[in-house]
Amino acid sequence: MRDTLEKYIDANRPIEVEMQISGASIYDFCCFGVDVNDKLSDDRYMIFYNQTSSPANEIIYRGGNSSAIFTIDLNRIPMTIRKLVFTVSIDGSGVMRNINSHVFMLKQYGTSVLRLALNGSDFQQERAIISVEIYMKGVWRINAIARGFNGGLGDLLRSYGGEEAVFVNSNPLSSASMVQPAKVSLEKKLEKTPQLVSLAKPLTFELERQNLLGIVAKVALVMDISGSMDERYSNGTVQQIVNKILPLAVQFDDDGELDFWYYGSRSRRMESVNLDNYTTAVPNSWKTLMGELGYGTNAVDVMNEVIREYYQTIIPAYVIFVTDGAFVSPRKVKELLRKVSTKPIFWQFVGIGGGSYGVLKKLDTLKDRYVDNANFFALDDFKKVPNSELYRRLLNEFPKWLDEIKRKGMI
Repeated sequence: MRDTLEKYIDANRPIEVEMQISGASIYDFCCFGVDVNDKLSDDRYMIFYNQTSSPANEIIYRGGNSSAIFTIDLNRIPMTIRKLVFTVSIDGSGVMRNINSHVFMLKQYGTSVLRLALNGSDFQQERAIISVEIYMKGVWRINAIARGFNGGLGDLLRSYGGEEAVFVNSNPLSSASMVQPAKVSLEKKLEKTPQLVSLAKPLTFELERQNLLGIVAKVALVMDISGSMDERYSNGTVQQIVNKILPLAVQFDDDGELDFWYYGSRSRRMESVNLDNYTTAVPNSWKTLMGELGYGTNAVDVMNEVIREYYQTIIPAYVIFVTDGAFVSPRKVKELLRKVSTKPIFWQFVGIGGGSYGVLKKLDTLKDRYVDNANFFALDDFKKVPNSELYRRLLNEFPKWLDEIKRKGMI
């Protein structure tokens, strides 16, 4: 089968590719993007269990031993990638002739619009197969390949100019060889930002300790700009907070950007913070902004904005919410946390005022939530807290929440 995709889907809206296989072996699923010369020239576009998203989340993977789902925004695939290749390979012993079945489904809006079904009689000694290619030729097109490689994943990759690297992998989905894309260390990413580079080692240490180095997540910072925060803006504390949170976004999010909100009586979404603009995240005119947003602490308004941003997310969202005191409408804050406890959004509240934090001190006993989706701690003199202690506390509850939402199938 070879056809244009527009007959079946709206190529301007996200699609899903679901792959399933039944057999006695362990199977790995992969989608990789190749260039106009049919070469795997950018290994950041090799998406599988050990690299679950492309640089700007145009392709996102989730799956297990016998199935995988790739969520794809074709409209955002860069011009350097002209074809997406969907593969299944055997990890360990076995050949494709022994599989019971293999199904490839193209979906949009939850409905299957194309289906390819194969079984063991379609193969011989192959240990890796290309199921389908989606490629650009004037418009996006689809081609059912169903072609195999006796040499497994290594032969398949070499046919596209790639290489297979052997490494020891603790992931229970695989214990044999797989492609290990080259990852740029956090220290390397931060080396051109003198104010931030010293943060790489304490953060990396904590990420390794919590087994979070491979996590992909959106990261947001919500920053209190109420009237009582005046001194912390004047003395540079708020800019330091931005500086120390940004490396988390650089590590977790492939676009390297920190989603950013200010809130007082009202809230405002700001330009995302990155390594190029972080020094101006706190504007010189912050007093004007404080006046425009009012001097209160209306957490409900900004929480609703954040929820709208991430309500449909299929990857975790880690929201760091910094405040110097109690919120107005604490009952509504609790209602919101209950409401979104079924969504992959984690709220890390951080107190920096030394005052009364009201409802935030009661988060651990907040009932009627699908999962415990919030944590609070106070660092009442933020500027004096060692970086190692800051990252230890920021990342203390997040991995436990990740384990729970994975266990409950939320991601």
